[in-house]
Amino acid sequence: MSLYSFDGQGLKKMILGSTNLLALHKSEIDALNVFPVPDGDTGNNMYLTLLAAAKEIQELETVHIGEMAEAAAQACLMGARGNSGVILSQLVRGFSKALAGKERANAIEVVEALEEGAKLAYQAVMNPVEGTILTVMRRSAEAARNAVAKNYDLLRVMIMTLKEARMALAETPDLLPVLKEAGVVDAGGRGYVIILEGILNGLKQAEDIGLLMDFKARQESKFTQVLTREVDTEIHFTYCTEFLVKGTNIPIETIRHELAPYGDCLMVVGTEQVVKVHIHSNHPGMVLENCLNYGSLHEVAIHNMKEQSRKIKDESDTLTKEIGVVTVGTGEGLMDIMYSLGADSVIVGGQTMNPSTEEIIRAIKSVPAKGILLLPNNKNIILAAEQAAKMVQDKRVIVVPTRTIPQGMGALLSFNPMVNLEENYENMVSASASVLTGEVTRAVRETNYNGFQINHGDLIAIAEGTIVSVGLDLKLILTDMLNKMLEEEHSLVTLYSGEEVMGQAEEIVEYLQEELPDIEFELHQGGQPLYHFILSVE
Repeated sequence: MSLYSFDGQGLKKMILGSTNLLALHKSEIDALNVFPVPDGDTGNNMYLTLLAAAKEIQELETVHIGEMAEAAAQACLMGARGNSGVILSQLVRGFSKALAGKERANAIEVVEALEEGAKLAYQAVMNPVEGTILTVMRRSAEAARNAVAKNYDLLRVMIMTLKEARMALAETPDLLPVLKEAGVVDAGGRGYVIILEGILNGLKQAEDIGLLMDFKARQESKFTQVLTREVDTEIHFTYCTEFLVKGTNIPIETIRHELAPYGDCLMVVGTEQVVKVHIHSNHPGMVLENCLNYGSLHEVAIHNMKEQSRKIKDESDTLTKEIGVVTVGTGEGLMDIMYSLGADSVIVGGQTMNPSTEEIIRAIKSVPAKGILLLPNNKNIILAAEQAAKMVQDKRVIVVPTRTIPQGMGALLSFNPMVNLEENYENMVSASASVLTGEVTRAVRETNYNGFQINHGDLIAIAEGTIVSVGLDLKLILTDMLNKMLEEEHSLVTLYSGEEVMGQAEEIVEYLQEELPDIEFELHQGGQPLYHFILSVE
């Protein structure tokens, strides 16, 4: 079998085939995270980014490959999540540029598209690092160029391209020592290999490739509609419903599964004794009735979001200010703190919920201000934030490259609405740079890192992006981390407690105060999932 060209419907099959494969392998890709933390999301980010294209083109009937590529590229740009998703969106954009105006594509044009995609992907990253998805993209494009010099058969060219991509992926640990120490290959590179496999499958199959059921179902709960205090967003579910369930042996996953059909923005977190439930629903009574099966209900709060939105809109219709602030955060407590420090819109997202470019743009547009300071508060959201900033034409948007929640809080504390955008940017960058960040979570797999043998379920303390302590006692882990972080000039530690430590946080801080009497401690209820504590040292 030989194939020398294909049209827009052929490209559709390749994209759908690749999305299908990513859906099957996304959990495997997530598990390749260097850190054994519960927020490995490269596979999900790449899947949801490509899913945006699949949904956009699934009903598109054009056979014009340039038109199909353009539709896919625009959808990927808007749907890009996380750094891996942004890089993938640039690959698809490269395809679109190379295939613009063409009705069909041959092997040479596909090679040019691969090369343009790799080029744009490198340009999207300020400091490209070899041993990542970028290396796999570049080397596979080079292999495609060499292959097409000998044969114009698209199948043969893509087979050689995939072969080189697999070899490049296998060699990523030799280029990045951190991958070798963790015993993994690059997650983004693995995702790209899966995509190439999907492209090759699409080329081989003459019949239509059907969509997975996931494509027509709503997305996973942790990637549901992003919440912002916007004034123009249509509200599909009226009542924000929050409460605690107290009991014994509470089945968290069962509750999550049962509540999913009742609305969106679902969060079910906690322990077997105390579970926090948050959901947007049109039937709060049914939600409460369901959860009564598993324990008693406490601290029930139900808010009418349509009424809240109307009030905010009435207030904003007459207001246009010079500078607005958009930030990213997760956890009710953290979001409330951000609003109190001057944020106009807080996008729900962070460690495991990287918002898409489109969601960031929507939040930017919701703020009635001429200029916007955008704080991503996560290193894996910075590229999507920068992409969003470039795509907003009617406002000036500057990204303050905050990499953690504490850096974002430090930046917000320095915000001054009386000075201009540039001066605020400089102040925020300076303030965020002076903050040290610590985090405590549980390991989701066994690994070796930084001299530590880490077992599944261990508590791990991460200081400034490096694992510095491992154990089973939360108090000892925190104390050990702080002893390694604190310098003579430090005097204040601010802790944001997560859902996992409800009811324990104050006791833990009292213990830390006894162990470190020269340090002032401040405790805030952050409410973030997965991370027991996020803390800043100043």
